[in-house]
Amino acid sequence: MTSSMVDIATDDGVCDAYLSRPDGAGPHRGVLFFPDGIGMRPRLYEMADRIAAAGYVTLVPNTFYRSGRAPLIENLEELLQLEDRSKLMEAIMPIAGQLRPADVVRDAQFYLDYLATIAPGPVGLTGYCMGAGLALRTAAAYPDRVVAAGGFHGGNLATDAPDSPHQVAGSVAAELYFGHADNDPSNSPEQVARLNAALDAAGVRYRAEVYEGAIHGYTMADTRVYSQAAEERHWTALFDLFARTLAA
Repeated sequence: MTSSMVDIATDDGVCDAYLSRPDGAGPHRGVLFFPDGIGMRPRLYEMADRIAAAGYVTLVPNTFYRSGRAPLIENLEELLQLEDRSKLMEAIMPIAGQLRPADVVRDAQFYLDYLATIAPGPVGLTGYCMGAGLALRTAAAYPDRVVAAGGFHGGNLATDAPDSPHQVAGSVAAELYFGHADNDPSNSPEQVARLNAALDAAGVRYRAEVYEGAIHGYTMADTRVYSQAAEERHWTALFDLFARTLAA
C-alpha cells in the first residue's frame, strides 16, 4: 500500500486530497471517502489506508478546500480530546458553516474523474457524519458511476428542509448501507424512519441499522466518543457492501 497527498483541480480552485493505493497491479476499484465535519487529519488517513489494504484505491478530498488547505484547525488533536466539545465546535463551525452541499456534489465529478484515471470502472462511496449525507447526494447525482454508498453516524439525513438529503432518494441507483448511531441528537429515530420511508418509496436497495449504545462519531478513534466495537461493525458492513458491488 502506498499513500500521498494529491491536488485535484475543480471549477472553484484546487482541492488537496489524500490518496491511498493498494499494492499489486490490480485491477482495483475506486472508493471516494467523504470526511466528517472535523475534516482532514491523520485518523481519516488511517481509515483510508485500511480501505486500500482491502484492495480499493481510496481518495479522501478536503471538502473544505475553499477555506484553505488542510490542516485548517490549529491544535486539533488537543481539541479532540477535550471532554467539553464546545471549543472544538467553535473551531469547526466557521469552516463547516460555509460549506454548501451542492458545491461538494459538483466537486465530486472531478474526484470521480481523478479516480477513473487510476481505478477505472464503478465507484463506491463512504461518508461519516456530514459525509454520510454527501455520499447519499453524490450517489444520486452520479447514478451511472456510483454503485455503492455507505453512511456512518450521519447527521441531518432526513430533516424537514426542502433540500434534505433524503429528498434525492428517487435518483439513487446504488446499493446503500447506513450505520446510525443510537445516541445522536442530529439523527433522531424520526429522521431514521423518514429516511427509510423515502428509500422504500424510491425502491432503493439498502440496509439501515442502528448501532445500539454508539454515539455520534463512533468510528473516530481520535475522539472521546469512539467505540471500537461499533467501528469494527462498520468495517464489516462496509466491506460486505463493497464486496457485493465492486468486484473488479
